[in-house]
Amino acid sequence: MPHTKSAEKRARQGLRRKQHNRAERSALHTVVKKARAAAESQPKAPETARLISAAFSALDRAGRKGLIKKNEADRRKARICLARDKAAKKT
Repeated sequence: MPHTKSAEKRARQGLRRKQHNRAERSALHTVVKKARAAAESQPKAPETARLISAAFSALDRAGRKGLIKKNEADRRKARICLARDKAAKKT
């Protein structure tokens, strides 16, 4: 329980940031999930390229903002590419 006005304000700010970060992270997961599904099902479709580009952009933005670590963003991008390349070899 905060004892000072500044501590109360910091607690309020923390709650707002937590809600915002949770929403941002959820949106990020959705974009990545769509890109990965498209990469695995239709690796050579133009729509897949658009979805992957959007996912890369979202991952880079999240890494810059500190929502996720930069290396995590790079790792997720690499895994999307691996999934796309693996699916492309099958077809």
